[in-house]
Amino acid sequence: MKLIIAVIQPTKLEAVQEALASIGVTRLTVADAMGFARQRGHIETYRGHEYESHLLRKVELQIAVNDDFVEQTIRCLEEHARTSKEGHIGDGKLLVLPMDAAYQISDGLAGPGAI
Repeated sequence: MKLIIAVIQPTKLEAVQEALASIGVTRLTVADAMGFARQRGHIETYRGHEYESHLLRKVELQIAVNDDFVEQTIRCLEEHARTSKEGHIGDGKLLVLPMDAAYQISDGLAGPGAI
């Protein structure tokens, strides 16, 4: 079992969610996130005043998958989270972490079946 954490552009959330559902990955957690990396922020205007924002809005997806779904989930995320065919700085990151256990609260099911 693996936990895939994907940090993507908010505008790509719907496309990624639909693509994941099409390959059978229907359970995920979505959270708003703020990030800062090579993009270095941007200048915004609020009520006529310009200010520099170093943190940019992102969306974080947490997806727990069984081992046989890891590679196709990663390929799906890479393909549908890109903002263009060749990709751009700021399109996001994918992190894959080992997961020791999973438990379903409603009925106590444990292991790969709980995912």
